[in-house]
Amino acid sequence: MRTMAAAPASHTSRTALVTGGNRGIGLEVCRRLGALGLRVLLAGRNLNAVEEAAALLRAEGSEVEPRVLDVTDEGGIRHLAQALETELGGVDVLVNNAAVLLGEDATVLAAPLADYRSSMEANVYGPLALCQALMPGMLRRRYGRIVNVSSGAGQLAGMTDYAPPYSMSKTALNALTRLLAHAGRGRNVLVNAVDPGWVRTDMGGASAPRSVEQGADTIVWCATLPDGGPTGSFLHDRRPVPW
Repeated sequence: MRTMAAAPASHTSRTALVTGGNRGIGLEVCRRLGALGLRVLLAGRNLNAVEEAAALLRAEGSEVEPRVLDVTDEGGIRHLAQALETELGGVDVLVNNAAVLLGEDATVLAAPLADYRSSMEANVYGPLALCQALMPGMLRRRYGRIVNVSSGAGQLAGMTDYAPPYSMSKTALNALTRLLAHAGRGRNVLVNAVDPGWVRTDMGGASAPRSVEQGADTIVWCATLPDGGPTGSFLHDRRPVPW
């Protein structure tokens, strides 16, 4: 399948918020966006972790600020969105990377309902709440790039019995991506879902075949798409894949 080509965009004065940015794929996304000249807001739940990660990237020459954020805290999301609107004039790029992997070894019938609920809260409702808080500003300014970090486990086309709570939540995240993309059409707000593949992170494990650099590549590409780029797509290695 042909790669969806897009020309580089200008990133001057753009601000990106990356959830789960203190490690793994999220940290690499922050590193690359910072290297491209964006102001990066590196968000995570633990103050020490986000401060250490931000300091590491600042030492590499990037403009990175730590932000404490729990994506399951709706009030915290609203508070952060209001603060960013006041301090920075809003956010131009949102990377919904934070996620939980629960029920990996359970069957669909045995996985506790609590795991399904927790997975939906972190992996779907968190990104939705962030979009509800931040996307209206993007629409007003007629610029926005939203990347939902999904998974091949959420593909209906090839779904098996792997981690039912996680897989189901990623399918729902893909559906959210389509809905958001329609909401952004005609206003230069591009929304895409990315399957980074099986990556060597704390979640993916040491035996995963892909590096964090490979996992982050398409996410960064979608986060910096030029005007007129793809929207409402599910992508892996910069190519559309079946939902």
